[in-house]
Amino acid sequence: MSLLVENPGLYTTVQDTGRFGFRRFGFVSGGAMDTLSMQAANILAGNPRHAAVLEWTLQGPRLLLRQDTLAAWCGPELAVYAGGTPVPGWRPVYIRAGTTLTLGSGRNGCRGYLAIAGGFDVPLALGSRSTYTRAGLGGLEGRPLQAGDELLPGRPSPAAERMTAGLRLQASAEDNDVRAAAWEASWAVRPGGTGGNPAVLRVVRGSETGRFKEGLDALTASVYRVQPQSDRMGCRLQGPALELSVPGELVSESTAPGTIQVPPDGQPIVLAADSQTTGGYPRIGHVISADLPVLGQLAPGASVRFAEVTLHEAQAELMRQEMNLRLLQTGVRARMGR
Repeated sequence: MSLLVENPGLYTTVQDTGRFGFRRFGFVSGGAMDTLSMQAANILAGNPRHAAVLEWTLQGPRLLLRQDTLAAWCGPELAVYAGGTPVPGWRPVYIRAGTTLTLGSGRNGCRGYLAIAGGFDVPLALGSRSTYTRAGLGGLEGRPLQAGDELLPGRPSPAAERMTAGLRLQASAEDNDVRAAAWEASWAVRPGGTGGNPAVLRVVRGSETGRFKEGLDALTASVYRVQPQSDRMGCRLQGPALELSVPGELVSESTAPGTIQVPPDGQPIVLAADSQTTGGYPRIGHVISADLPVLGQLAPGASVRFAEVTLHEAQAELMRQEMNLRLLQTGVRARMGR
């Protein structure tokens, strides 16, 4: 039994937490742009946190579910309909076979995530199911979804099967095709979003911070706007130009998601999940790992500013996020009877 893609939405791809161990060979890590929402959706569907999900940008897909399905969707405030009935996110949802699931646009963010019990069963490529379109690797034939595609679910966990059975009974008693759990989980892991207007991205100093006339001060004192050319490779910003104290060519060195590069025009580019592994532009700073999900939710036209933090503060925030994910996982397991 499979899920039929009736409408692919905008740039809908299969993603997981990414492929690691290959950057030294020049290969990107990839994976979900908003790993918090992606992992939360998996937890709510009874999956391992790294299981494959669907990620879409601005407008989600329309799927015909050909078997009874336990699903969860997370991200910004999403308009989602199952058989024409609005259904809330951030919770497990039972959907009867033959129902059409329409994943709409979101507010306060631009990327949504759909997990189904068992994950999406696409072949592993270099240890990951993530789609990297520039290399045609991973996901479904290394490309975004198209109308007519069929996706196979993996084997649900015993806990997911118990949750499915319980919600199925409630749906049958109410003569409904859909039944959502009465509880929701956004309290534990807040969806990646703009985080305010403007959004705030916390940064630590980069290797070439000292090469800029005002160091990080010019960056943190300014508000930038996300440009339409932004994609999964990098977020291009427009605002006050950042000036080097001594212009000159640099030898290409390593980069990573979150690296803030500054090309000759002075307009910063924040590298994202599909970023290249090396670059020759000066690196004024790095967005902390804990804020990469916020970066992944910045839509074209959104405003953003930067705030400097210490490495210790960056590490503490990442630990706090991990603790929240584990608390969510423990709570959901308890509700699923595992």
